[in-house]
Amino acid sequence: MATETGESRQYVTFCLGAELFGVEVFRAREILSLVQVTKVPQTPDYLLGVINLRGQVVPVVDLRVKLGLEALEMTRESCIIVMEVDIDGELLTVGGLVDAVFEVLELRDDQIEPPPRLGLKLKTEFIAGMGKIEEQFVILINIDRVFSSEELALVQEAGEGALA
Repeated sequence: MATETGESRQYVTFCLGAELFGVEVFRAREILSLVQVTKVPQTPDYLLGVINLRGQVVPVVDLRVKLGLEALEMTRESCIIVMEVDIDGELLTVGGLVDAVFEVLELRDDQIEPPPRLGLKLKTEFIAGMGKIEEQFVILINIDRVFSSEELALVQEAGEGALA
């Protein structure tokens, strides 16, 4: 959708603690209420385990931990965003545990600033930009950069191992 001020994109917004994040809508397949997660032994601390999503084993990652934030207890608002992550041209399905999901937000290019170089507790290579809506910032995540190919291979192996 083109506008006078550039292209616009839609983002699913969610929070991790007090911070508001967004991931492009086309990456989010669905949003699940909390479901039973099966722990997989000997996996990284950010990998909560796997879920059965209509017969498909989907690894679930605690996005707080993966992004370097403090892990918290889950609440009734906690949910899992099932996303498609592109690693070396291969789409992998991964669930991301978040504190709460809010809305789909449409941002124009002129509402998105480049990621800051300093001042965030997050590693900025994950950040695609900073969306600004009135006085609030939305940290826009490039979900493909959240995981290295080695990490996703490990996550995928954990999911496959859960089938065995």
